[in-house]
Amino acid sequence: MADGLFDVAPEPGDGEGIPGGGPSSPLAVRMRPASLDEVVGQDHLLRDGSPLRRLVDGSGAASVILYGPPGTGKTTLASLISQATGRRFEALSALSAGVKDVRAVIDVARRAAVHGKQTVLFIDEVHRFSKTQQDALLAAVENRIVLLVAATTENPSFSVVAPLLSRSLILQLQPLGADAVRAVVERAVADSRGLGGSVSVDADAVELLVQLAAGDARRALTALEVAAEAGDRVTVEVIEQSLDKAAVRYDRDGDQHYDVVSAFIKSVRGSDVDAALHYLARMLTAGEDPRFIARRLTILASEDVGLADPTALPIAVAAAQTVQLIGMPEAQLTLAHATVHLATAPKSNAVTTALAAAMGDIKAGKAGLVPPHLRDGHYSGAAALGNAQGYAYPHDDPDGIVPQQYAPDDLVGVDYYRPTTHGAERDIAGRLDKLRAILRRRR
Repeated sequence: MADGLFDVAPEPGDGEGIPGGGPSSPLAVRMRPASLDEVVGQDHLLRDGSPLRRLVDGSGAASVILYGPPGTGKTTLASLISQATGRRFEALSALSAGVKDVRAVIDVARRAAVHGKQTVLFIDEVHRFSKTQQDALLAAVENRIVLLVAATTENPSFSVVAPLLSRSLILQLQPLGADAVRAVVERAVADSRGLGGSVSVDADAVELLVQLAAGDARRALTALEVAAEAGDRVTVEVIEQSLDKAAVRYDRDGDQHYDVVSAFIKSVRGSDVDAALHYLARMLTAGEDPRFIARRLTILASEDVGLADPTALPIAVAAAQTVQLIGMPEAQLTLAHATVHLATAPKSNAVTTALAAAMGDIKAGKAGLVPPHLRDGHYSGAAALGNAQGYAYPHDDPDGIVPQQYAPDDLVGVDYYRPTTHGAERDIAGRLDKLRAILRRRR
């Protein structure tokens, strides 16, 4: 069973019939919605006739994977599905269950199916199941021996095997909005399952809890519970004293890792230095590997800044070397230095598109022969083949450049590199036009 969420309802007088447990249970558990009417923030999944509502009502037959951030209601919805009439319920946690456990549950479910009983199998943290463990579920899911309800905080497209994905509905839960978190907090203050009105919470304290939650109802309730232990009135000051800092929702091995670094790179590329610093701070606070950040900045320096600012790449490389040399926490200033420089630098992807165009021609077969005068002439017999004959040495010309064909015949006159007018590329563009005019002049 997962965290006691699906225990048999207590007898009267034992926890007062609380679905999540008795008075000693955490506030977030006690306040877990007991019906769909108490679920907030996932209206897009719970409209009339939706697959999830049919499952909760007991009429749905499709297996589902509930995907979303922590504290958005995945386990709550699984609990409600488990209460659907006429179904057995089994729960496994991917943190502790092995292939043997999966097969044992399926064997019991198969015997129950003979007697007309369908089994709901809830698997928490399904992304932590190995491929072998996930494969063990396939036949049972396909034959509907079990109705699978799996929960994950990671994108199932990356963490769940394709055959299991194709047999399940993917339902994405969204982070709770401010109004939804506020409703959860206010209900916990007043409801008998929660604080039952035993403490008062200042309006600005409620707003702080909403802010600290960052869309995670469980976090808001945990913060409220800790603050409420200090006395009968919860104020902003009490909350701040109770909590060292708001935990940053960021999983270094999961979806948030990729989402935040994606936002970081796009903010630098988009020249929004303030947003870039926000995401940098978010990664550093969460303990992201600074070498990973430095590598991404080095890639961006060539890919998105390019020759519009020729100093960008040396600065990014220097930042990466500094991270290796001095480590954290001092190197976080170096990363900020590089982030600010790259975000405020003029941008150009002309080098990126030039290389892509050249490689595209190669893949299309436009390679061509190297012109004879450019071929190697340092081996015996090269001259007899015409190699290196007629080559004009640029340094012999006063201007250092001579009209001469360098590209294969099929690619003469093709312009791959098209500099922008941003930053230093403005000067390159003017010089490049003159260079091309000289090179392509008939001798």
